[in-house]
Amino acid sequence: MASKLVPPHGGKGLVCCLLEGKALADEIKKAQGLKKIEISSQEKGDLIMMGIGGFSPLTGFMGKADWKSVCEKFTLSDGTFWPIPIMLATDDASVKAGDEVALVRNGTTMATIKVNEKFELSEADKKWECEKVYKGEGVDSQGDFMATAIKDHPGVQKVLERKKFCLAGPVKVLSEGGFPEKFPGIYKTPKQLRTEMDERGWAKVAALQLRNPMHRSHEYLCKIGVEVCDGVVIHSLVGALKPGDIPAEVRVKAIDVLVEHYFVKKNVIQAGYPLDMRYAGPREALLHAVFRQNYGINRQIVGRDHAGVGDFYGMFEAQEIFDKIPHCGVAGKDLLTQPLKIDWTFYCVKCDGMASMRTCPHSKEDRVILSGTKLRKMLSEGAEVPDHFGRPEVLALLREYYSGLTEKVEIKMQKAASGTGM
Repeated sequence: MASKLVPPHGGKGLVCCLLEGKALADEIKKAQGLKKIEISSQEKGDLIMMGIGGFSPLTGFMGKADWKSVCEKFTLSDGTFWPIPIMLATDDASVKAGDEVALVRNGTTMATIKVNEKFELSEADKKWECEKVYKGEGVDSQGDFMATAIKDHPGVQKVLERKKFCLAGPVKVLSEGGFPEKFPGIYKTPKQLRTEMDERGWAKVAALQLRNPMHRSHEYLCKIGVEVCDGVVIHSLVGALKPGDIPAEVRVKAIDVLVEHYFVKKNVIQAGYPLDMRYAGPREALLHAVFRQNYGINRQIVGRDHAGVGDFYGMFEAQEIFDKIPHCGVAGKDLLTQPLKIDWTFYCVKCDGMASMRTCPHSKEDRVILSGTKLRKMLSEGAEVPDHFGRPEVLALLREYYSGLTEKVEIKMQKAASGTGM
């Protein structure tokens, strides 16, 4: 039976750079004799996504023309939509165009790359990239954006810390970085998730992006998706986060408990993907939509402050950006996955249930404002969690996690988490 799912981005099917069988064994052997470069956690996640087809149609890290075009125009240099640069950097001056190099992370050879291009990005270039990709419309992005971002924006900090030389070229991926073993049944490749959705006969599928444990607002968003689509994928980031965020293992358990007790299981799939957060707000929402198209998902739930950090982004800027991106009309080059835009959601005492700004006529005093940041702050400080904020089974898991922490990270409350601006 032919798949009813949205086709992968780029018009070339799933472009997978992960080797298998004899080709894998041969490349691992060859890599032992190559110059080795240590890569970052972010580069590791990007490599794995190229390996499994999550970053289709990319076959490697970007050259300078693609970097500039993505920052400026939201497209690769050939006109294919792409919202965030995917870069590889090193301080090794001896690497040159034409070299083959092994890419290593913490002792594991992740991939090899044929270096087609080597170039430098100056401090001014990096700041320009930050302004284009990470600057939003929130209060932290006003005035001297870079001065604030250098202190408080983890995504900007990573760009500015990028090593001196950028390397571009096709990759051969040799490892999935331990994710299949660490998250069995949760970590899924695009091919695996597509197969599962095809078996269920799904065509119209929504994704709920998660980097926090699911609270009642997430649950409500997910159930809206279930109502209007064939099914919903609760799609969790299982790569690296910033200090103070809750690790993937805890979030996965919390989702399992919630699905077990509060969802019709045939309408929901829990899955994980191996990227690190960039905290790029609107641009990251677009990157999420690109790789979700590759996973077979054609609707992405976008609520307030999607992929944001601090107050760098407007509350619904990640929704609005979908209306501003370029469309060339060429098959395969445009983004097909569309946002499912949902307003502020909360528990309303007078409505006696979950509601949004579009459905609830009552005052702010009647509402329990829900956010992952607010929940983490309350739990980390041992504060009482208000009624209706989270399901008791989930809160029990989270309290157990926080009770075992020996070091606490101060959690900054931003407008989107506190309810300011409602």
